[in-house]
Amino acid sequence: MTEHLFHLTARWPGERNAVGDINAGNLQTNVSIPKEMDGPGIGTNPDEMLLGAAATCYMITLAALLERANIQTNTQTLQSVGTVDVTNGVFTYKKIVHKPTIVLMPNATPAQIERANRFAIKAEETCMISKALRGNVQLEVEATIQVAPVI
Repeated sequence: MTEHLFHLTARWPGERNAVGDINAGNLQTNVSIPKEMDGPGIGTNPDEMLLGAAATCYMITLAALLERANIQTNTQTLQSVGTVDVTNGVFTYKKIVHKPTIVLMPNATPAQIERANRFAIKAEETCMISKALRGNVQLEVEATIQVAPVI
């Protein structure tokens, strides 16, 4: 068994609406409560970081699945939306929806189009961040598969 360790150092100066900072290798940023939750909105926040972790894991997993299947893409883009519910003052991360747009090369076959769509769903099922969230946060995929025009 191989384990990979990731380390984060955080500093928080005090009260709820203060601004802290985190350092985790290439991730170095200020953190605070978002304005939407009556915070200062400086730097990033846990909600954005969770969405970012889920989205980047999904995007990288999808790229790996397509590459292993020799499905060439012209471009891949991703929009992800996180929903946080507030009920009786309790904040709950409810749902993340990934909306990838996969543009295949002009010579893509119908079978490759179908496989790309299946991989868009499989990427969410196999991404390690999705696995960590499953059972606590609803995860959805709304994929768009296109074929680039012949130029």
